[in-house]
Amino acid sequence: MKHLLLFAVFATAAISVAATKTYTGVITDTMCGRNHAAMGVQPDAKCVRECVESGNGRVKYALLSDGKVFVLSDQQTPENLAAKKVKVTGELFEKTGILKVEKIEEAR
Repeated sequence: MKHLLLFAVFATAAISVAATKTYTGVITDTMCGRNHAAMGVQPDAKCVRECVESGNGRVKYALLSDGKVFVLSDQQTPENLAAKKVKVTGELFEKTGILKVEKIEEAR
């Protein structure tokens, strides 16, 4: 029984490590996603911040990567990176579309 428990612990740890990946994209919000033109707020960084601030907790900072929008678990750091190209290291939960953030940094 001890061996089975140890195996389960190590298997879970291995899966967690394997799921961590770096995603490159642009910080956006869940309301506008790919296109900020409909809001009529310029520049895009201002639109992103205003959408999140006025969204009553329903609009979140997100990462637009490869045409997909992923909600970021870290809702503090992206405020300063709105509409910028970034690298996000973390674990993506496919079913919920949430990217559990370990690190966000501006891409060069």
